Amino acid sequence: MRKFLCIAVGTAFLFGIAGFTACKTETAAVRYDIRGEYFPEENRLVAEMDVSVPNLTENTLDRLSFELWANAYRKGAEYPPVSSLYNLSAYYAGESYGGIEISSVEGAKSFEVCGEDENILSVLLNEALYPGDSADLKISFVTTLANVNHRLGVGRKNINLSHFYPVLCSHDGEHFREYVYSANGDPFVADCADYTLSLTLPAEYKVAYNGVGSAQITGDKQTVSVTAEGVRDVSLVCGKELKCLTAQAGEVPVEYWYVSDSAPETTLKAATDALSYFSDTFGGYGYPRYVVTETDFPYGGMEYSGLVMISSALQRSDVPAVVAHETAHQWWYGMVGSNQFENAWQDEGLAEYSAALFLGAYPEYGDTYEGAMKRSESGYRAFFSYRAQISDEADTTMNRPLTAFSGEYEYRNIAYDKGVILFDRVRAAVGDRKFFTGLKNYVSGYTGRIASPEELIACFHKAGANVEGLFKSFLDGACVI
Repeated sequence: MRKFLCIAVGTAFLFGIAGFTACKTETAAVRYDIRGEYFPEENRLVAEMDVSVPNLTENTLDRLSFELWANAYRKGAEYPPVSSLYNLSAYYAGESYGGIEISSVEGAKSFEVCGEDENILSVLLNEALYPGDSADLKISFVTTLANVNHRLGVGRKNINLSHFYPVLCSHDGEHFREYVYSANGDPFVADCADYTLSLTLPAEYKVAYNGVGSAQITGDKQTVSVTAEGVRDVSLVCGKELKCLTAQAGEVPVEYWYVSDSAPETTLKAATDALSYFSDTFGGYGYPRYVVTETDFPYGGMEYSGLVMISSALQRSDVPAVVAHETAHQWWYGMVGSNQFENAWQDEGLAEYSAALFLGAYPEYGDTYEGAMKRSESGYRAFFSYRAQISDEADTTMNRPLTAFSGEYEYRNIAYDKGVILFDRVRAAVGDRKFFTGLKNYVSGYTGRIASPEELIACFHKAGANVEGLFKSFLDGACVI
């Protein structure tokens, strides 16, 4: 996700294409089959989901944990999805709430909604799940959407549907990773999975989605059928006023869905240029198509596997940088995963740095690599000076959970700006050949996985670059910038 902070101290074009998928591995993946209907008069999505969960750990499991990220939108949530800084721009009609209700879980002994903030669906299995075996469940649920310009909600123009369903928690080999929501960044840590989705909704909506699919209209309703294999999520943007432009980035179809963009052809070109540039620089794009959507969103943009959102509130001059950042996330989040709750710099810093590389290669978009570096350094130094004035010691450590940041100003400067500076310093220290070879190693070695910071560093070592000390000085907060 790309955020812009307003703080004084800181600055139904449908394809049916089969193709390679970014996260496909030799091991069995979790399979989701979601069937639902959206009722706009009630802001409700009623659905059932068959999910097949293979035990890929070395331990026997008796419970499965699913994230209920949609519950962050409920009234009384301890960790709401929007901070007070963005409440007015997000909740355009005043207070509004949503949430997810689990109606039933078939194929299990019992279930409960628990977690620190009612954010976890815990399912007690009928019998022990041994390594290599699979558990099959049917989960029925109702998701109510808030009137909010956000990842999940009914916006002013569009309906954004992401993480509206229970998502199996990622497993670290010993435990399920159970995380609360956070307004500071992106709290989503998910393994790659295979999805099929069948969603019925009024025929008047145009629908953008990741994966491949088709739509069938019957009377005043349509059913959109989507297949998305080897992805970290399935996401849709639905709107009555959406329009679509298409292009190609090599052999990859690129779609741009928009409502009010004054220069949609330029946005589409930025998307195709970025996709081509990153494919050449880091390694081939791994999804069958790429979808960019202009939609109701309070920040700069948001990434999903094969689909990104960019805010309709962006200034025209900011659009290329946001498109480049979100496109870079197709590599640093979609294809190569990381624990973005614990180590947000690993994908956000790298995506922001990748956007700077793109802007340096395409000056026609009105920016330069040097300009991007200067903004990150001046922003970070202003933050450091500010924090040093209000406390005895400014915490500049980078490996910490989203909930440990004091707010969005600190999060932005540590995960984004300091992350950009880190990768710029690594490149300067080792040279272009080793730097870009290290990133290509990262893509080839960790596509379809969740990589740790140590594994990222090891990819540079493999390229002949000894950067462990440099990374440590940044991550531990020891370096002075």
